[in-house]
Amino acid sequence: MSPAPRRAPLPPAVFAAYEYCAAVSTRHARNFSYGARLMPLAKRRALYALYAFARRVDDIGDGTLAPDVKETRLTGTRDLLQRVRDKQVTEDDTDPVAVALAHATRRFPIPLGGLDELIDGVLLDVRGHAYETWDDLRHYCRCVAGAIGRLCLGVFGTAPGARGTDRAAEYADTLGLALQLTNILRDIREDADNGRTYLPAEDLRAYGCEAGPHLDPAPPGADFPGLVRFEVRRARELFAQGLRLLPMLDRRSAACVAAMAGTYHRLLDLIDEDPHAVLRGRVGLPGAQKAVVALRGLTGFDTRRVARAGRT
Repeated sequence: MSPAPRRAPLPPAVFAAYEYCAAVSTRHARNFSYGARLMPLAKRRALYALYAFARRVDDIGDGTLAPDVKETRLTGTRDLLQRVRDKQVTEDDTDPVAVALAHATRRFPIPLGGLDELIDGVLLDVRGHAYETWDDLRHYCRCVAGAIGRLCLGVFGTAPGARGTDRAAEYADTLGLALQLTNILRDIREDADNGRTYLPAEDLRAYGCEAGPHLDPAPPGADFPGLVRFEVRRARELFAQGLRLLPMLDRRSAACVAAMAGTYHRLLDLIDEDPHAVLRGRVGLPGAQKAVVALRGLTGFDTRRVARAGRT
């Protein structure tokens, strides 16, 4: 049997653009880059390009610029995305993120509309949007995280012969919601310090935390642990649905998703065990535990577990 043909090496400018995106991902998103390293090189590079673009959008929203300037910057980012969509970005473009993203979209069926949704979600932050109900917050989470799940699915693809792949995008979206809700719980104190509260107002009232979920000590009658554990249960239900994606992916893509999702699922366990930990600082997972999560993904342990659960 003759060996498979090798792809031509990347043009130097494209290679440099991907390296830039990889550096951004490694520097700012350890959990994401940890999972991405499990992917074949071409898919890993595409994931890094997606992350670098998303990071740019997030940095605008989280920065110190005036809201009107942020909106102008986000409009410019959307214009750049349109240039990528219209195939107007050349290899010698001065923006490495655009170069890498344009190349990735030529290799993989990436639904770029998901990045428009991300910009829409960040605009909600810039405009100080508040969330009365879970349905309100779910819309935000779909924009800023569910869309990322669907974008990554465009890179992963589905495994030949896998069952139920018509629902793969739905599961990828739901998994993104689970990850984002976990982020919101982990960052309660940090967000409050920046003047943001993401948890639904109806949930805050139900647990007596409407004065602010970050207050420590909590006001009389407030049940901060109850509030956190209620949201943890919601996130776990989302994980249970979203992880149905795993058996639809090839082995390495499933390992990547399992590593990223497993890290956040373990964070939920830590938050559930000690809800007040989120008020003392950012809850994180030691490197050794991340390695265990990655190993479980590589061996297919989580994929088999989800597949068995789906048959019961």
